[in-house]
Amino acid sequence: MDRHDPLMIAETWSREGRSVALATVLETWGSAPRAVGSHLAIDSEGNFEGSVSGGCVEGAVISEAIDVIETGTTKVLEFGVADETAWEVGLSCGGRIRVLVEKVTL
Repeated sequence: MDRHDPLMIAETWSREGRSVALATVLETWGSAPRAVGSHLAIDSEGNFEGSVSGGCVEGAVISEAIDVIETGTTKVLEFGVADETAWEVGLSCGGRIRVLVEKVTL
């Protein structure tokens, strides 16, 4: 077992009684920092393990994950090239990604 595997960490945190969300890269277009299927586990305190991107995109995903934990409502987030008119947070590498954020329930 890889003790840094976000899926295993999400399960462990959840079994410890933490409220947890899991973010997964659904799709990428062009250059993207992480591959489809990459995961990020986030708890309600903002602790996280894994990666779905980097920089401000990851910060935005963590913030949305805390909202998903509170509401239980799954979200699909899209990020593209940073552009004030299109996205608040973007990728500097020129790619686009879609990320699913869902609450973990065991």
